[in-house]
Amino acid sequence: MSAPLLQRLARIAPYFRESRGGFVVALAATAVAASTEPVLPALLKRLLDDGFAATRSFPLWIVPVIIIGLYVVRGVAQFAAQYALAWSANRGVLVLRDGMFTRLLDASPSLFSQRSASSLTNTLVYEVQAGAQQLSGALTMVVRDSLTSIFLLGYLLWLNWKLTLFIVLLAPLVAFVMRAVSRRLDKLTRAWQTATDELAYVVEENTMAWRIVRVHGAAGSQRARFTAHSQRLRRLMIKTAAAGAISSPITQTIAAIGVSAVVVMALWQRGDQTTVGGFVAFVTAMLMLVAPLKHLADAAAPVLRGIRALERGIELIENTPEERGGTYAPEGRGRGAIELRGVSLAYRGEDSAPALDGVTLSIQAGKTVALVGPSGAGKSSLVNLLPRFFEPTSGAVLLDGVPLPEWRLDALRRQFALVSQDVVLFNDSVAANVALGAAIDADRVRAALQGAHLLEFVLALPLGLDSVIGHNGSELSGGQRQRLAIARAIYKDAPVLILDEATSALDSASERAVQEALERLMMGRTTLVIAHRLSTIEHADLVVAMDHGRVVEQGTHAELLAAGGMYARLHALQFRS
Repeated sequence: MSAPLLQRLARIAPYFRESRGGFVVALAATAVAASTEPVLPALLKRLLDDGFAATRSFPLWIVPVIIIGLYVVRGVAQFAAQYALAWSANRGVLVLRDGMFTRLLDASPSLFSQRSASSLTNTLVYEVQAGAQQLSGALTMVVRDSLTSIFLLGYLLWLNWKLTLFIVLLAPLVAFVMRAVSRRLDKLTRAWQTATDELAYVVEENTMAWRIVRVHGAAGSQRARFTAHSQRLRRLMIKTAAAGAISSPITQTIAAIGVSAVVVMALWQRGDQTTVGGFVAFVTAMLMLVAPLKHLADAAAPVLRGIRALERGIELIENTPEERGGTYAPEGRGRGAIELRGVSLAYRGEDSAPALDGVTLSIQAGKTVALVGPSGAGKSSLVNLLPRFFEPTSGAVLLDGVPLPEWRLDALRRQFALVSQDVVLFNDSVAANVALGAAIDADRVRAALQGAHLLEFVLALPLGLDSVIGHNGSELSGGQRQRLAIARAIYKDAPVLILDEATSALDSASERAVQEALERLMMGRTTLVIAHRLSTIEHADLVVAMDHGRVVEQGTHAELLAAGGMYARLHALQFRS
């Protein structure tokens, strides 16, 4: 193997360190199986030279014993090798997959803007498994056929070293072919993986947005997108197959040249230099050598595909920056005082105006602050800075007088409960979704559900609190999903509450009931409310009107109406009747 290939294998090896015992067993069993290969031509030589003589030097019963015993030993050794290798490969995948998922949970938020969910899922679930299986299978073949070639070459040298040296001279030519093919395959494998990610992303988009696709009659255009990506992937796979297949006929042609030349030379050396049995044994062993050499030539494609698939998982672990926090971690709950000092935020790759532009804002602990403004004003961007989902481009954000980067991340995020208009639920029980991230206390779960006006519905389910709600709460209606998210915020009991259109999916009756629950929850907590329905924030302690990433005015509801500015215009639009 070339030095770069060995370096790539060395990069993968640490994740399979716990599996090395299985690899040792597989290597030993493979060596045993390979060592039996020269026995057959050796037996042929003995049979031809001695078995047909007038006086045989061995009993006939020994022949079937040797042949059957040979295949029994080989079969047991091959089974042991394959089982040990499968155990080792899957153990390594377990370690690698655990490392990848751990990094996924603590990765910098930038990862999720750079890679799609389908790409990450494909790498974590499918690629590493398929890569490990391909690589382990290919390496088994490489080790087995390499050892088989060594044993057969050793036997050939013992039979006739001159003819064997002629065969060895063909090895550099075979190596040159394999190296050229490997480079081509490596390039195609990288392109193939990118094309696979792009195709998976098209499927992900259409799975998530199937309602929009059907309402707008976009099935035809989406099918065309899918077909284009599928065709590109197909072309790359055909090129990969062609590059992998070309090595085999070239290797076989080189082998055929060697075999014919050796047969001619062996016949030329007839007489005292070789016997009939020796000639047959030599040709048989030489022909047996062609198969492992062909397999070694074919091994380049699966080895490189396996390595590349595993490297993608390792790159996710090693090249994805981990979230960094400070060391400040107060005991218990904080007060919830928030301050923004000249904060600006520009999303990477955007040439348009920044999402936030020099925002300065002070929010006292325990107060309710409403953020209003047109879509794109920067309201959601502002609240996403608080749990450090984004980092400001400039300026500083402080919680209880401490800059956010100085907080330990787990301590910082304990201070926030979030109810977003984009409700995210897990395919788990109601109780697990309410107590997400904390131990489940059934009494507290019931109280939280009661506060969100959902307890009666949940208790009517077949398993009550233990009822599984399906993928992202697919077993619930839109309003029930939103109320479950509110129950989660009630259960967390954090000092800072962020409500981003928290009642947007509720009907009027449910909204009034949940609004009362939220008002009780908001008492004594710092609450940031994003709401387009201005009737829901009239009693806020402070209303902050935003536009184009700036704070354009702030004050109480009555003060801003009297000022006649942007807030008054928005209010008039909603209540113009």
